[in-house]
Amino acid sequence: MIDVLVVDDDFRVAQVHAGFVDLVPGFRVAGRARTAADARAKAGAADLVLLDVYLPDESGLDLLPDLAADVIMATAATDRESVRTALSRGALHYLIKPFTADELGVRLGAYARYRERLASGGQLTQADVDRAVRALHDVPHATPRVVKGQSPVTSRLVADALRRAGEPRSAAEISEEVGISRATAQRYLASLAQSGRVLVTLRYGSTGRPEHEYAWRAKPSGSLAT
Repeated sequence: MIDVLVVDDDFRVAQVHAGFVDLVPGFRVAGRARTAADARAKAGAADLVLLDVYLPDESGLDLLPDLAADVIMATAATDRESVRTALSRGALHYLIKPFTADELGVRLGAYARYRERLASGGQLTQADVDRAVRALHDVPHATPRVVKGQSPVTSRLVADALRRAGEPRSAAEISEEVGISRATAQRYLASLAQSGRVLVTLRYGSTGRPEHEYAWRAKPSGSLAT
């Protein structure tokens, strides 16, 4: 069993990501952390850390080299410098929020295959190392985007609310209008975005921590299931 530490300052997002981890066979959530200090204390008990960049006490990018575990970034930071820094400091994958259970699942599966190829005793040949690296990065460019248990009715409600708004809305704003949790709204909005019907951008508030906002595309690609 591969133990995963979920690090995100938003407890609702952490709960969603932990739920995604629990869907993948062979993985379990070893704990959650909302600060860099807490992550440092708990990382030693984990094999893998899902790490956000935006933490209240320290950037996840500065924290990354100190963690005694493998790391997959799970963050809203989309600037090139953050991606380069994360990868140069040892992150195995860089996953941009919001993402689906399937998107995380294929990366966890690749990570499990990578670990398996390095688990045998004795010295490794170059071929062994090459196979492990290929397994780690064997992630499909296009993965299934359907969230397990997604309701077409809820999807329609979320889509209609966003379409009526006529301007970008956050997951929190859509959740309030539709009457669902923020995490649920975020999952449905992410699914709509991945289907090409919704455009995702970042909104920067007074704290400097960005929030995803979603806008309905005037000419969506594909049709919305009802």
